[in-house]
Amino acid sequence: MLDFLRETREELKKVVWPSRDEVLGSTLVVLAAVILISIFLFIVDHGFEAIFNWLVRWGTGGAS
Repeated sequence: MLDFLRETREELKKVVWPSRDEVLGSTLVVLAAVILISIFLFIVDHGFEAIFNWLVRWGTGGAS
C-alpha cells in the first residue's frame, strides 16, 4: 500500500498542470458550446412541437 502511494505521488509530480489562462479559456469555450447547443435544441424542440401540434389538429379535422 505504501509503495502505491509513493508511486502515485511520483506520477503526480510528472503531470503538467494547465495555467490559469488555459483553464479560463477552456471553461469559456465549454460554456459557449453549452449555450449554443442549448439554444439549438430549444429551437428544434419548439419546431417539433409545432409540427406535432399541426399533425394533431390536422388528424382531428381541425378541432381544437
